[in-house]
Amino acid sequence: MNTIDYDKALYYTYRSEWDNLLILMVRTKDDLLSKKIEHFLHAYNFEKDYSIVQKRLNALLRYIEHALEIGEEETTIEPHVYYR
Repeated sequence: MNTIDYDKALYYTYRSEWDNLLILMVRTKDDLLSKKIEHFLHAYNFEKDYSIVQKRLNALLRYIEHALEIGEEETTIEPHVYYR
């Protein structure tokens, strides 16, 4: 699993680099990550209720954290070796 997109999303979010986050949304192959970014950016730009913006940001960050944890699990599992 390639975690570069998740690292970029986290970096761009913390640095408030919304243009780069938008580009990542279009280029990533992870549809769920793309959708979470889209929902956050839409809320950030158009919502008047800050609690909704915060909810979308938290959903994005939770998804990134989950994806990175899954990526770590996949790299720590040793491959099965079969002997004859």
